[in-house]
Amino acid sequence: MLATAPDAINYWPDSACARAFWGQQELPPYRRLLADTAAWLDPKPGERWLDLGCGCGQLTQALWEKSGGSLQEVVGLDCAAVNERAFQKLCTNTTPPVLEGRIRFVASNFSEGLPTWDDARFDGVVSGLAIQYAECYSPENGAWTTDSYVRLLSEVYRVLRKGGRFVFSVNVPEPAWGKVALRALPGVFRARKPARYLKNSLRMLRYGAWLSREARRGRFHYLPIQDIQTMLGDTGFAQVEYRLTYVRQAYLIRCRKPVC
Repeated sequence: MLATAPDAINYWPDSACARAFWGQQELPPYRRLLADTAAWLDPKPGERWLDLGCGCGQLTQALWEKSGGSLQEVVGLDCAAVNERAFQKLCTNTTPPVLEGRIRFVASNFSEGLPTWDDARFDGVVSGLAIQYAECYSPENGAWTTDSYVRLLSEVYRVLRKGGRFVFSVNVPEPAWGKVALRALPGVFRARKPARYLKNSLRMLRYGAWLSREARRGRFHYLPIQDIQTMLGDTGFAQVEYRLTYVRQAYLIRCRKPVC
């Protein structure tokens, strides 16, 4: 069982938190992040991909559509079980249509590691603003550590085949959530349901304050890009490249597991 601080509150598995982030695809900053991430994806026919911290499945949908429906499998993993409902809806609205069994959802907390998949199961792993929330508390030291984050990178490396790709985004240190919210405001005039759009924007701003507060405690990990590059290199990843996106509040990173 994963140890946690006695005063730690975790909103991620909650249905209310999950539903708040279902609406983020309407926000212009997130649409930019999604488009930038999709541009760096290169799914090929017959491949298997993992969407880590998948939320409502926007990156899963991007993978499927960019592959023209030719992927063998896309697995979405998230700690909020309610996201399975979003995945079921996604499978009915994706073009080309999703073939039975090709897209599936797994409820799991990646802070505790990945499910017992075989080594080299996946050709690619994608993740959107998720892996930075791998958390680990040390009761002995009375402090949060990066152990789960480091272990998660090692697990991603393990389940990737040689030459497999890892494309993911994480927030920059001290992300300016207010800047994201401000850039999102003009979207209310284009939203189909403006009231819901504003409600979700305010909810995400509130959750952002919680995330920043916990990151300052060391629970979550908004790290400098140099630290992330070092961690990836230490894990064994190569060809690490990055760019800024999400109103410059996130790094988009791409790397590979070496062929040999």
